[in-house]
Amino acid sequence: MANTAQAKKRAKQNVKQRQHNTSLRSELRTAIKHVIKTVAAGDKTVAQTAFHASSATLDSIADKKIIHKNKAARHKSRLSILIKAMV
Repeated sequence: MANTAQAKKRAKQNVKQRQHNTSLRSELRTAIKHVIKTVAAGDKTVAQTAFHASSATLDSIADKKIIHKNKAARHKSRLSILIKAMV
C-alpha cells in the first residue's frame, strides 16, 4: 500500500493510464481483425482501405509506446502480405 502522498497519487495515475492503454490495445486488435475479415471476404479494394486505416492506428499506438515500433512494422508487413496475396 502506498504510504506517501506521492505514492498514492502515482497509484491512482497508474490505474487511469492502464485503463487508457488497455483501450488502445483493444483498438489495435480490432483494427487488425477488421483487415483480416475484409481479406477473408475477398474484396481487395475494401481490404486495402481497411489496411490503410489500421496502419495509421498501428503507427499512432507505436508512437505512444503502447507497442514497440518493430511490432507495429511486423503487423503491417504481415497484413500487407495477406492483401498482396489476394487475387
